[in-house]
Amino acid sequence: MGRSLVFADPVVLLTGGMADESAAQTMPSLNGSRHRVVVVGGGFGGVQAVKGLADAPVSITLVDRRNFTLFQPLTYQIATGALSPGDVAYPLRALFRRQQNVNVIVGEVMACDVDAKRLDVSYPVGEVGPSTIEYDTLIVAAGSSYSYFGHDEFRRYAHEVKTLESAVTVRSQILRAFERAESGSDERERAADLTFVVVGAGPTGVEMAGQIAELAHQTLNGEFRRIDTGATRVLLLDGEDRVLRTFPPSLSAKAVAQLERLGVTVHVNQMVVDVDDRRVVVQDKNGNRSEIETHTVVWAAGVTASGLGGELAADVGGEVDKSGRLTVERDLTLPGHPEVIVLGDMVRVRDSKGEAQELPGVAPVAIQMGRYAAKLVTNRLAGRPHRPFHYYDKGNLATIGRGSAVADLHVIRLSGPLAWLVWLVVHLWYLIGFRNRFLVFAQWSFSYFNRARGSCLIEDQLTYSPGPLARVAGTEND
Repeated sequence: MGRSLVFADPVVLLTGGMADESAAQTMPSLNGSRHRVVVVGGGFGGVQAVKGLADAPVSITLVDRRNFTLFQPLTYQIATGALSPGDVAYPLRALFRRQQNVNVIVGEVMACDVDAKRLDVSYPVGEVGPSTIEYDTLIVAAGSSYSYFGHDEFRRYAHEVKTLESAVTVRSQILRAFERAESGSDERERAADLTFVVVGAGPTGVEMAGQIAELAHQTLNGEFRRIDTGATRVLLLDGEDRVLRTFPPSLSAKAVAQLERLGVTVHVNQMVVDVDDRRVVVQDKNGNRSEIETHTVVWAAGVTASGLGGELAADVGGEVDKSGRLTVERDLTLPGHPEVIVLGDMVRVRDSKGEAQELPGVAPVAIQMGRYAAKLVTNRLAGRPHRPFHYYDKGNLATIGRGSAVADLHVIRLSGPLAWLVWLVVHLWYLIGFRNRFLVFAQWSFSYFNRARGSCLIEDQLTYSPGPLARVAGTEND
């Protein structure tokens, strides 16, 4: 028997209690003796793998801890009130309603025995289901989370926008900062409330900083009586020497110019060395430190792969890099276990020389890998040969604000309104569902012409200290 693999990734596969072994049930096949494919993760890669097996003679079980697939490239727009959560998420069961060979399980994979070809699954409190799922082929698309570079204590104060829940939380924090500034009387505290720090100048960081600046300087302008939201400071920090390092330097420079026009202050060569609820401490290349007083920090710096990659590597003697990405074979399979296919931004892929190749941690990579995984399974079942995986890089896009973006399409480089139109079309194309495409297009059109946002809501529960009136009201209602 192989060693059990404990899945403890905080983003995709969360730690939870094991099911009672005495009550263990095995997931039956939907189609009798059909080849059993289990897909872990309902993101870009997992969804494409399932779709690609629609006509294959297989029985598919899709396991995810949420009942929806999320369009992560637009979660930052939830965090800044431009879109609502339902605009960028789509229910998995609705997505595969007509694909009869798919069974969706909302649960958490807790352990895997790769030799026995078996998964252990846990369910939310109060819900039950098969605790053991057996497979013939396992496709793992467990994703990644942001890296805090060994300072996990920063997570308490610096929040990311990679998940739906975290994006909603950040939106509430941003909006509450304006409310505190409006009602507060201490000028220093008010300045800290009106200072927003975004850490990481990749596409997400650039897009987030631009959206916060637009929210403060345009959308909320005139809505408050005691504060001038136009005085809001938005700082974009990065430890490298320029923003958008995956783009050509010329486009990086144009991105900075567009950010500055929106009111974003860009600081490169500035490493964040400490974060708490009152300030961010940064250090330059010469070791000089400075403090930025702020109550709102958004983290978009670096990624770390799902902990599952490291567990799989330990089980088969595989390799992982410093970001936790697992090295897989040229056909995306786990070394020594061709029945296990691993994909997305949790892997590195060997090239023709046997060297581990790092691919961008972006949606197109996961989409192409998911489609390849489905074709790989189909070819195996039909006895056909298959080629190694090859990523076709179509270019990079990053939006900065209303009518502002940069686009590196390799054959041509664009910036400004034309790049923004390209960005808009591409993102609408990849959204799932006509309803979502229509709603997002309508929201963007509305925002473009009147600079308003349709979802500037503080949704998390506010806590108030009970006073005399509250106690009296409570007594009267008893």
